[in-house]
Amino acid sequence: MQFALNDDQIALRDMARSFAAEKIAPHALRWDEEKHFPIDVMREAAALGMGGIYIRDDVGGSGLSRLDAALIFEALATGCPTVSAFISIHNMAAWMIDTFGTEAQRQMYLPKLCTMELIASYCLTEPGAGSDAAALRTRAVRDGDHYVLNGQKQFISGAGATGLLVAMVRTGGEGAGGISTLVIPANTPGVSFGANERKMGWNAQPTRAVIFENARVPVANRLGEEGIGFKIAMAGLDGGRLNITACSLGGAQAALDKSLAYTKERKAFGKRLDEFQALQFRLADMAIELEAARTFVWRAAAALDRKEPDATMLCAMAKRFGTDVGFEVANQALQLHGGYGYLSEYGIEKIVRDLRVHQILEGTNEIMRLIVSRKLIEDAR
Repeated sequence: MQFALNDDQIALRDMARSFAAEKIAPHALRWDEEKHFPIDVMREAAALGMGGIYIRDDVGGSGLSRLDAALIFEALATGCPTVSAFISIHNMAAWMIDTFGTEAQRQMYLPKLCTMELIASYCLTEPGAGSDAAALRTRAVRDGDHYVLNGQKQFISGAGATGLLVAMVRTGGEGAGGISTLVIPANTPGVSFGANERKMGWNAQPTRAVIFENARVPVANRLGEEGIGFKIAMAGLDGGRLNITACSLGGAQAALDKSLAYTKERKAFGKRLDEFQALQFRLADMAIELEAARTFVWRAAAALDRKEPDATMLCAMAKRFGTDVGFEVANQALQLHGGYGYLSEYGIEKIVRDLRVHQILEGTNEIMRLIVSRKLIEDAR
């Protein structure tokens, strides 16, 4: 178990933090207000190796570890959690192709995914299948060497702006065993998109429904065998949960940093705010909670890298704890800023809005508790 970062990891973190400070943070409020999806900036990040962080290097990936990825996503999120989170989703979709795809599929898609010339969306959730993802109903019927797709995906990050959809569809009977994974070019005839959703946060990335109406997708675009799609989706989510938690920590760290600067300068009752013991204690608790969550993410990431039997449970634990902590720290930062925290120009309210959804996506925090409890009960039998 690592309790200190090595020189390479420190350099990675610092590189991502510098990129966030220079290329992302100065524009984050405008991107949020204008609902701008900064593809050009994300491609600049990809040029530094962040488009395929844990993709094998023979197709242009960086070949890094899950712990390395957590450091990168936390650092990027100090600039904007929304942008960092989308790069995380893109990496998750690319990893699924790298891990479960054929050599032909890897060579076809991954070089462009790693540069983000081609950008991917992960398509699992449906209007009637959120937490109960195994109940998804999008149907893919075999017709010769193609599948014919009909159905709808909901809440898909990047939809309408990305070029590739990694989608879980039903090729067999009910339940998890009837699900397969298809890689679908977004310009496939019969694929369309809903309106960009109006959201509380995450405005710097579009969120739309993906609609399949007799869309024909080659059988050659399936990842793995029929019926293993749910396992592929869940394997992707183990790492995705760590990534999104790291994004929560980065956003919360930025909020804490803003609070430290604000309480140093703001005065009340003749003293600086950071001279009041009650506020000192609050700042201390915010930092303690963040450090505990960060250590948890590193522990779970190391377990996932080593493919430990408890890795899925640890990822769920870290996600539940870390995203709750991230939101609460950001919310406390808003409170410390008083009325100014409620104004958009200070950037705190945007962080609060962005981090709230992290407690819902990649599996709600209630589902994280379910995953943990099932594993504990199973091990106790």
